[in-house]
Amino acid sequence: MSGSDHLPDYPLGSGVARRLRSALETGDDEALRDVVCTQVRPVDAVIELANDDWMKDPWAPLPPGVLVALVSELHAALLTGDLCRLAPLTDRLVQGANAVLELRKEETEWRGGAPATFGLSGLWTLEYKRELTTPLCIAAARGHEDCVGHLLRRGADPDSSPGGRGPLHEACLGGHTACAELLLRHRADPDLLSAEGLAPLHLCRTAASLGCAQALLEHGASVHCAGGSSQDTPLHVAAQHGLDEHARLYLDRGARVDARNGRGETALSTACGAALQPDEQERGVRLCALLLQRGAAPDARDEDERSPLHKACSQARPDLAHLLLRHGADATALDYGGASPLGRVLQTAACAPQAAPERIVQALLNHGAPTVWPDAFPKVLKSCAAAPAVIEVLFNSYPQLRVPESWREAIPEEVFQVHRPFYQSLFAAARGPRRLQHLCRCAVRRRLGGRCSRLVPRLPVPAALRSYLLLEPEGVLR
Repeated sequence: MSGSDHLPDYPLGSGVARRLRSALETGDDEALRDVVCTQVRPVDAVIELANDDWMKDPWAPLPPGVLVALVSELHAALLTGDLCRLAPLTDRLVQGANAVLELRKEETEWRGGAPATFGLSGLWTLEYKRELTTPLCIAAARGHEDCVGHLLRRGADPDSSPGGRGPLHEACLGGHTACAELLLRHRADPDLLSAEGLAPLHLCRTAASLGCAQALLEHGASVHCAGGSSQDTPLHVAAQHGLDEHARLYLDRGARVDARNGRGETALSTACGAALQPDEQERGVRLCALLLQRGAAPDARDEDERSPLHKACSQARPDLAHLLLRHGADATALDYGGASPLGRVLQTAACAPQAAPERIVQALLNHGAPTVWPDAFPKVLKSCAAAPAVIEVLFNSYPQLRVPESWREAIPEEVFQVHRPFYQSLFAAARGPRRLQHLCRCAVRRRLGGRCSRLVPRLPVPAALRSYLLLEPEGVLR
């Protein structure tokens, strides 16, 4: 058969192929000329004259066109987990179980030619992305346990990773516990590093992957392995994704609670800076509470001198801020940029009013955080105008603050109209001193200092008065 890389135009069973083969066997030149000149279209058509040899011998080299078709069918069988189609295909293909497949994606990327050939800048071309993989990687990524078992029995290498990740990486990334256990029973390396330097434990990133993590640890995976460009440990990965059960598992297996990654972050710092979805945030709080119970330092600084409290405030997470403050986090800490936790939450308050950033401001002030310099209050008003509760709590932390009419310009008209009662009360404060009740509140708070959150709840006064002392927002200034 021709060496063409596509399927024959006239397969073995076609009339043209039969007539042509008959003419060749009988030496009938006239019949041969008639078939070739009048019946074959196009002139460079591929005609299949015989396939007996490779049909009978499963190890004989396949014609290129047939090979392409079989590889495509193999890929389709792996994606769907169709073992009935997969089994005969691996028997037909040479090295079927360990074949390296090249997949073309719809995405494109720039690729550079060799500088030695094309000069110092090379020759850059925009090409389709291509990915190398193996049948075992595809089956493991899809969670097809039967296909994984078949390929392993056919001798597939459980650690083969031509595309950068091995089958075990793929199984963990997809949370396919049964596939991971099967690979491990066939001696897959539980600490195999991917091209990015990540072990399988680093790819246990979803709640569904807890079983994979357990299986890896039972087969000797290291809980201390730092990998990737950021040198995260598995505990850092769990913290980043709010996986409290994973974190508990790693800590029970001896993970160091205050181990640092390449950015100087502890797992607690990573967890407080993680941008979790609303349905994941409760898990994140449980994880941070677990880390603190196991001895995590609440004030551990990263390479930028940011504490976990800085990060919780940047994410507008009142629940985490309260948790950290209860465990002794420093409300007055400054990072390398000179920002305090209060400054961080004020930067994000307008972007996340639904997260109740005023609760963070209130908690920080009740734990001794210094308030904003009075001359900087107009900037706060401008950036937090859409979160009037933040303005209220902050404004009430001053005994008296002059309110010039120029502040009105810092508030967009539509925001002013939406929150009209509050802003009317704010500018009414410019017409006279604050009430005596407010001045007494400030005197008590100044006396208690950073112990307000701890001592005010113990005062023998009505609950409403305790809330007033703790700067509970009321919606208007009085």
